[in-house]
This record gives sequence, structure tokens and C-alpha cells, in this order.
Amino acid sequence: MPGRRQSPRSLFWSQGPAPAPVPATSRRPTRPSFGRGGAARGLHPLTRGDENAYLFGYERRVKESFDNIVPVLKRLSALQHEEDFETRAQAIARERLGYELPPEILGDAWVSQLDMRRLFAWCVFETYRRFCDEFFTDDPLGSDDEDMFQSFLQDCGFHTLDVSPCADGRLAHVIRYVLRLPYRAVRRKSYAGALFDIEDSLQKWVETEMLRFREGRPNTADAPTRYLKAVVYHYSSSDPDHEGCAAHGSDEQQAAQAGLERLLGFQQAVQNSFCCGASIDLLLIGMDTDTDAIRVHVPGADGRIDPQAGVEAQELYAETARLPAAEAEARILERVQVSAEGVADGMARLAARLIANNLSQIDYVRSYHDGRYADVGHAERFLGIGIGFEEIQLRNLTYFAYMDTVEEAAPDLDVGVKIGSRLNVTHGLPVPVVVRYDYHGQVPGSRDRAVAHCERVNRALHSRYRDLSARGLLHTLQIVRDCNARGPIEALSCSVRGTPQGGH
Repeated sequence: MPGRRQSPRSLFWSQGPAPAPVPATSRRPTRPSFGRGGAARGLHPLTRGDENAYLFGYERRVKESFDNIVPVLKRLSALQHEEDFETRAQAIARERLGYELPPEILGDAWVSQLDMRRLFAWCVFETYRRFCDEFFTDDPLGSDDEDMFQSFLQDCGFHTLDVSPCADGRLAHVIRYVLRLPYRAVRRKSYAGALFDIEDSLQKWVETEMLRFREGRPNTADAPTRYLKAVVYHYSSSDPDHEGCAAHGSDEQQAAQAGLERLLGFQQAVQNSFCCGASIDLLLIGMDTDTDAIRVHVPGADGRIDPQAGVEAQELYAETARLPAAEAEARILERVQVSAEGVADGMARLAARLIANNLSQIDYVRSYHDGRYADVGHAERFLGIGIGFEEIQLRNLTYFAYMDTVEEAAPDLDVGVKIGSRLNVTHGLPVPVVVRYDYHGQVPGSRDRAVAHCERVNRALHSRYRDLSARGLLHTLQIVRDCNARGPIEALSCSVRGTPQGGH
């Protein structure tokens, strides 16, 4: 490859036939197409400046809807004993938050004090519900190149990309923002320390292979493609000893090594269960949560990954910033190819594509966050536990804890509650927790099981953290959603009141 000039599309996109058009009746709303051309505006030539502006507008609007809650409640606190408080409070809430507040909470304020803990939790939950409804109705982060990416992925030799980032909220945007991938085309499941559940991933591998064999999705079982499992660990370039991954003691090398060992354990599980011919491919990615720049560790010809050697997107940004776009892409691919001896062509092209995509995110942080996020630490607005949360594609919005039971995921959950306590409880505010279980509506009884699961985990959650719960410092919202219907979430109950306003 070195020395051979190719067009940008030949480097990063499939050269096979274009995917079949999606029938008009099944199309979902998509965002505008965004082209390159950042160099003229002081950006990297591969940066999609228009897309950056669109994504920032969405991020700012969503986060401001959560961050407006405390200032509004402070204003209400100052008014709570004045005449016509309830009327004035509702008018302020409608103007600043976009919805009315529970009248029963406002109506009790004259007796003693306005219950700010309940009101704060309820506002977080109502804001979350409205945010979800917009996401699933308007598809604000949809991508118009989903089919094209799937075609490219298969052309690289993979039929599935399964990514397990750390559950840390600073990585919640890794798919749609950091890697700039269509979120529906990638499986994402987060775990503390990126230490994913091997059995869960093995089950997903079996499900994927069965779909290929029985239905030819996303391609037929005889196609020469493989399942690609990736781990995204993280570190902090500005405060490496304190703001790295808490699950690994902010030790960057330990985080990378632990992620690699989990990948190898999954690979061994597949080989032991279905013979070596059923093997998978692995990819290790590091992410600087201060700048969103990635580091890609690609496997060599023998499949081995060196956690000490990775291709740095930040370095390639500087190295290629003055090159024409086609030459910049060629340079990135060349650097990936020499980083691991004998790396497969498809793996090299995919890794180069991820790095090229990440250059837009590096410029995103430079343009809108002065090159480094102000909140280099945790700033999550709520905790999300259970199964689902496809809509969370924004940094530091949510801490994830995927689980079937509280007991099995206790370490992940404890980390989340510790973070929430530091952010909220130290200021007298509760930790808001969304308990969520998605289900497949075509499966008989699946909704009832999801509801029962939700209620069971909710009870266990309040029992495990009974002290916080008893003091009104932990509140929960239970929701379920049919993940096959593309419809809104369904609010079941809330510890603040029976059902949030507008619950479905």
C-alpha cells in the first residue's frame, strides 16, 4: 500500500455494489448529509465542520434542558412563601423548563418548605422522558450512511461491530460523536472498566450467527466475514493519576491490559465452544476523555494486540493537517499498516476509518470546548441501570450500569451511586436513577416480564441503598420500551409520584 495513491473512497469505503435502497415506507427521518471542507475554516481537511455544528447544537440543547433545572428550582425556592406561589411557579416552569410541575408538591410548600429533593428528581425524570420522546420520534442523531457503513464493514471482512466501552459517562458519546459511526449499525454495551460480560457477548455472537444462517442478516453464513469485538478503555491526559478509569485506579496501562485480557477471554470462549474456525477478530481502542482523541491498537498477522503500541489520532491530526484530504487519508492508512506487522487489509482500513472520523471530533472539542473539556471529571446528570438506553449518545449525561440483577452488577452500580453521591448528595440533592428494561414486542409476554424485571430491580435498588432512599436522596423512575416498535418509552412509576407527567 505505501506509495500507492488511491481515492478517498477506495481507502475507507466499500468498492462492492451499493446497498439496495430502503423502501420509502420504511424510511426513518435522517439528518442532512455533511461534507468535508474544514481546511478553509481552519479545521483539519478531513473534518466535517457542518456536522460538528449540528452535533454541538443537539448536545447543547439537551444538556441545557437538564442544567436549567437547578437555577429554576433556586428561583422557586425564593418565591415559595409569596402570594400566588403556585401560579407563578408553574408559569416559570413552563417558560424555562417547557413543562408544568406536580401540583401536589407545590401545594404543600406553604406548610413548611418546598420539597426540593422530590422536585429536583421529578424534573430530571420528566426532562429525560421528553428527551427520549424526541430521540425516538425525530431521530435527531440518525445517520444517512448506515447502509453504506454496513457495506464498508463487510468489505473489510466483518459482519458485526460489537463495542464495549467503559460505563463512565465520559464515554457515552463514543459511537455517534467520538467514532462518528451510525449508532444503529453498531452494538454498544457498556461496563465499568470496559470489563464486559463474556457470557453475554457469547450469547450475542450465537444470536448473530444464527441470524446469518437462518435469515441471511446482515449477510449469509457462508460469506467470508467475521465478528469484530472491540473494547474502549479510557484515560485522562490532563490529570492521569485522578481522572482516568476509576475501575482501574486511573492506571492507563492497567485499563488497556484489562481490556485486552477480557477480549482474549471472549475469543477463547468462542473457540472453546464452537471450535477454532468460529473465531472472531479483536480491536482495542483507548480514548482520552479530556480531548476525545483515540488511540487504536490493531492486531498483527498473528492476531496479537500490543497494549503498549497504538496509533494516536492526535499525532496524526498534527501530521496531516496541511495535507490534501486524499493524502491525509493515505497517510493515516499507512501509519496503521506499519503499526502492527502483517495487519489484515480490512482491519487496517477499518482502523484508519475510525481515526479519520475521530479527527472531526478532535476539531469538535477544539472548536466548542477550547480543545479540552472543562468537566474533565464526572458530571453525569443521572444514572441509568438495566437494559436499553440506545438514546444516550452524549458525553457525561448518564452513567450506565447494564444488569439483569442488582446483585450481579453490584460493583458497577456501586461506582455509579458513588459518583452520583459526590455530584448530588454532597449538595443535598438526590441521585436520580432511571431503571429501564427494553423488550421485544413480538415475543409473547415480553412486556409483562420486562415490567416485572423493572419492579424487582427497583425494589432491590432501594433495599441496597436504603439509607439514601429513606432520606429522600435516591429516587427512581421505572420505564420499559418495545425496542422493535421504534416508539417512545413507557413510564411505569416514579418514587416521587405514581407516574411522571405525560407518561405513556
